[in-house]
Amino acid sequence: MTIPLATMLAAPAVAQSRAITYTEFDLDNGLHVILHEDHSTPIVAVSVMYHVGSKNETKDRRGFAHFFEHLLFEGSENIGRGEFSKHVEKAGGVLNANTTGDRTYYYEVLPSNQLELGLWLESERMLHAKVDQKGVDTQREVVKEERRQRYENQPYGSILIEVLKRAYTVHPYQWPTIGFMEDLNAASETDYVNFYKQFYVPNNAVLVVAGDIDPTTCKALVGRYFGEIPRGKEVVQPTAIEPPLKGVIRDVIHDRIQLPAVVTAYRIPANGTKEFYAVDLVNRLLSNGNSSRLNVALKEEQQKAVYVGAFSLPFEHPGLAIHFAIANAGVDVVELERAMDSELGRIQKLGVPEAELAKLKAQLETEYIADNSRVAGVANNLATAYTMLGGTEQVNTELDKYLAVTVEELRQAAVDHFSTNDRVVLHYLPLSQKQP
Repeated sequence: MTIPLATMLAAPAVAQSRAITYTEFDLDNGLHVILHEDHSTPIVAVSVMYHVGSKNETKDRRGFAHFFEHLLFEGSENIGRGEFSKHVEKAGGVLNANTTGDRTYYYEVLPSNQLELGLWLESERMLHAKVDQKGVDTQREVVKEERRQRYENQPYGSILIEVLKRAYTVHPYQWPTIGFMEDLNAASETDYVNFYKQFYVPNNAVLVVAGDIDPTTCKALVGRYFGEIPRGKEVVQPTAIEPPLKGVIRDVIHDRIQLPAVVTAYRIPANGTKEFYAVDLVNRLLSNGNSSRLNVALKEEQQKAVYVGAFSLPFEHPGLAIHFAIANAGVDVVELERAMDSELGRIQKLGVPEAELAKLKAQLETEYIADNSRVAGVANNLATAYTMLGGTEQVNTELDKYLAVTVEELRQAAVDHFSTNDRVVLHYLPLSQKQP
């Protein structure tokens, strides 16, 4: 039986308001395994999160983690080149992967009678993926094209690259996950093989199986497919500590754009720390929905901007909050920057009404319920809790940490972490305004 794609992606996990149930155990090789049983739909998600991202790279090999996101779909000793995705598609499933500064995540969503297929594919990826020059050459072209489309040929596409290299000077967060083609071009086949052997090992990963499973049977299958994979050397995560920003780092970027823009970036606490949740709520308050602070003030009332946004980079180590606004025709970037700062100042001085914070929390609760209504969402959240947040049990407490934030904690977070005296400020201007 082939399950329709729309049904698969929408497969409910549990009646939400209830805690996500799970069992977990470790194999002798160090692989951590989490199982979540839900029989509401005949769907299963098989996922593996490796604790490797762009922060695990060296300065001359930037982009390796993201590159491996692509490369590890090339195949293995038992999977023909280019056949990895075809196995899933022929079974009526979907698959994907993504990379951040801290981790790389692979997953398949399949009809539950194809559970073994998902386990076999991920075990092949972990045990003996094809890491050779032919695959490297093929995927290098794919990454080049992705970089052109998302960064080089996209208006304002360089924002993240320009912000990171100014916001960090010591920590490897200073380069973007996409990396730089000169590093990928300079690397040898041996460099790629060594990176694979170092990081894509069972003791640096968590396997999550969520959906229509029998835990006892699934545990035996996990042992069969993953138990014989050799343990790798222990992975030591980076320990670099970025010094605090001292003052304002200000610059002008000329780009192929029609309208100027203002970008500001602030250092924020690491994801999972107590302070993070109030800071993240500040960003959501500023730009989450049409009734958010920046939308109402800068777009509707003052008509100084045509587009605004604020978001957190929730890194494992202290991350960033980035705010940006694209100017309306005839609006100067200095004027736009002042308007952005004014909205932050209002929160810092006046705080937020209880009703506005309650509305924000309700929106967040709706997002959490929607995310956990899919087996793919549950699998991702379980893997993230274990790898990034200090333990699987955090999967059932993350929302509570947001809901516990008070109006005074929100105001204080705006004061403590959004100082206009310690930040990165970029003014994006059209190339036509560049002085000869």
